[in-house]
Amino acid sequence: MMAKAQPAQDAASTDRIEKSLVVRAPRSRVWRAVSNAKEFGAWFGMKLEGDFVENATVRGRITHKGYEHITIDLLVQRIEPERYFSYRWHPNAIDMSQDYSAEPTTLVEFFLEEAGEGTSITIIESGFDRIPATRRVEAFRMNAKGWDGQLKSIERHVS
Repeated sequence: MMAKAQPAQDAASTDRIEKSLVVRAPRSRVWRAVSNAKEFGAWFGMKLEGDFVENATVRGRITHKGYEHITIDLLVQRIEPERYFSYRWHPNAIDMSQDYSAEPTTLVEFFLEEAGEGTSITIIESGFDRIPATRRVEAFRMNAKGWDGQLKSIERHVS
């Protein structure tokens, strides 16, 4: 039996971003939006090639205007149906003249829980302290801002 995934406790760290939102949608609907690659891409703003499978990489092209030239790889870590989904990626990897492949990745985790008539979504991205110092602050800043927008996007998508 797998242990239940739990969010980390230290929300003040510069190593991690934590964002939460309660949406008025059933957990099964939110789960599809998070764990189905096509739906994920629809609200996240990327076109993904393939399905989410544990320990497999899915490649996607950003669809946000001005960023269509950017390709991102998501390495799916763990899938616990209707509760937990995680992947690793290179945060804010938008300079196409730079090779990010040797850099450490951050871990993005989605935690879903029943919340009254809706679903609580908690997103945690951790591992920023391992990102090279030359990119760390900007990657953290951009992703903290980005997750605010993505929570609004997933809320619109599942409503």
